[in-house]
Amino acid sequence: MTAPDPGLLAAAHAALDAAARVTVPAFRTRLRVGDKAGPRELYDPVTEADRGAEIAMREVLGQRFPGHRVIGEELGTSGPDHAPYTWVLDPIDGTRSYMTGFPTWGTLLACRDAEGMVLGLMDQPILGERFVGTPGQATLAGAPLHAAPTTELAAATLYATTPDMFDPDELAAFERLAGRVRLRRFGGDCYAYAMLAAGHVDLVVEAGLAPYDIAALVPILRGAGAQVTTWDGGAPDAGGRILAAATPSLHAAAQAVLLDGAAGPL
Repeated sequence: MTAPDPGLLAAAHAALDAAARVTVPAFRTRLRVGDKAGPRELYDPVTEADRGAEIAMREVLGQRFPGHRVIGEELGTSGPDHAPYTWVLDPIDGTRSYMTGFPTWGTLLACRDAEGMVLGLMDQPILGERFVGTPGQATLAGAPLHAAPTTELAAATLYATTPDMFDPDELAAFERLAGRVRLRRFGGDCYAYAMLAAGHVDLVVEAGLAPYDIAALVPILRGAGAQVTTWDGGAPDAGGRILAAATPSLHAAAQAVLLDGAAGPL
């Protein structure tokens, strides 16, 4: 896969800039917070900044590429089914962090063609950090990112956003893995994946992700040399149960623990 069209990258940066003009002024203010969850689902907050940022991103992309398809967390899907490119947006990944004043949220934007992801960006505008993933490379402020060389579970740091994201079988598998690593931490949302690409985290294991939660992070992780799949080794772009690891051998070791004895739903 070749490098993406410079026009796509320029549009991605412009869309993220537009989102930041919405999210930054509203951060650490008194937000109106709704709940998208159904009556039997976990609390799923959404703020006016989530929706406003996605609208701003869509406006930029629509002006530049009216024939492209857009899939977003808040506003669904628009554009032709057989468009040459599809953009995948998450205006605020980590709304719980955003609404509680923690700067570990991010704006996610991915672009894919018929062959797969060509571009992924994660922007944390409060910290002034924008992670960019293209085929074969990941960067932060223009500097290349490299995942850590960690190969052993006993030396690894493991992250997940929250234990609440796992069903009972998944949680048992996660706890099995957590018992084998040096350090387990919760929180981080998309920022944990960015820190894996930057060499500070070794494993991220999650479940229940939607495509817009992971699509933009895949090129960043792979560009930094990390491995990212579903728990069973499948393509991660559609979400679900995600396993990201700094090295192939660490990925294999973590996968073996997660799937150990999994005869059923895993």
